[in-house]
Amino acid sequence: MSAARRIIIATLVVVAVACTACDTRDVADRPRVLATFTVLADIARNVAGHHADVSSLTKFGAEIHGYEPTPGDLHKASDASLVVVNGLHLDDWFERFLADIDVPRIVASDGIAPLPIRADPGGSPATGKPNPHAWMSPLEAKTYADNIARGLARIDPGHADAYHANAERYDARLDDERARLVTAIDALPDNERALVTCEGAFSYLARDTGLTEHYIWPVNSEQEATPQQMRRTVDFVRDRRVPAVFCESTVNNAPMQQVARSTDARLAGTLYVDSLSEPDGPVPTYLDLLRHDLTTIIAGLTGKDADHVVP
Repeated sequence: MSAARRIIIATLVVVAVACTACDTRDVADRPRVLATFTVLADIARNVAGHHADVSSLTKFGAEIHGYEPTPGDLHKASDASLVVVNGLHLDDWFERFLADIDVPRIVASDGIAPLPIRADPGGSPATGKPNPHAWMSPLEAKTYADNIARGLARIDPGHADAYHANAERYDARLDDERARLVTAIDALPDNERALVTCEGAFSYLARDTGLTEHYIWPVNSEQEATPQQMRRTVDFVRDRRVPAVFCESTVNNAPMQQVARSTDARLAGTLYVDSLSEPDGPVPTYLDLLRHDLTTIIAGLTGKDADHVVP
């Protein structure tokens, strides 16, 4: 090997080592953002870009209603530069522990006009509490992204412009998804514009797309369906001649199987709401979750191949 070639290789090695050191320092210096669940973390990652490291407190597939934090969770919060919670009473289980931790935090749903939790879809509010699943509306998810951008800009003002630009780009993608949702639902006959699920987690999505929502129980913690809830759901499916019903990934679908057996409807698939899947699963990102749920709903209601139901 010539002397010149040895010099070139040595120089490249020095540069590579130096760059690696720079990258390591950059990673160590980035703000650490902790979101309470995987959907929220994914929205935050899109806003943060490469300027902050984002993680989720709960794991993929976790049931987040009534989750009980561990000592390790509290340690993660103590080490965070920013904690992002959903609000609307969804993650009160974590908020009370944060009271003794001096870490900046934001409520992603701030500014959203919440829909109420109703004991039954057509009744009056069950508890006076808001429905916490506002992220299921792409329109409301834009508020999540904008709030996260403001929170990141506060703790890392040097990259404020980047955070706000990332949020604007993500908002545009959410607008595209909302347009796809509305277009797909508008093509359905009236009796197929009904979304029957185990949990009342789709109120915001139903409102945005003109679907009539019906559910067995209002929130995820109520997995023991009462006879009245079952009868009401069976009657709705029969009266509307709803062709398909659905259940969420984090709950037991046995009650909805019974609804399907008691009617002419079919249990047509699993919907995702409270959690993303593993990276190699069907909904590794929030945008994937929206597309998967829409495709599953339309395919179930129309009986068509899922690969050909959404433009």
